[in-house]
Amino acid sequence: MASCDPSNMRELFEKKTKMRMALREEFIKQVYNPHRHATGEGGVLFDPAMQRYMTMSTNRYRYFKPTPKTSWLGLGLILGPIVATMLYIQKTKDDDEHQLRTGQVAYRDRWNKFL
Repeated sequence: MASCDPSNMRELFEKKTKMRMALREEFIKQVYNPHRHATGEGGVLFDPAMQRYMTMSTNRYRYFKPTPKTSWLGLGLILGPIVATMLYIQKTKDDDEHQLRTGQVAYRDRWNKFL
């Protein structure tokens, strides 16, 4: 395992920065090359990482394996908020109905008297 002394970390950081800048310059040089169209390649630069990502997102459901965990997660994320919203609305309506029926709200202050 590498030691964590500051000089070694600084060298590693500088090396990564140099590599990142070289890759960035190469990418910019290839993207803005005006002679790419003459070679028949077209105007879009092929990026293998982007291609892997797009392929993965397209074939996501082909390789999905349902398990009990994913089933419960799906039910929780889809049905959970719906049920919670329904229960909240029902509770607020019941509380309002209780206030109206027990006379806690005067008739002139009721919000539904024009319905």
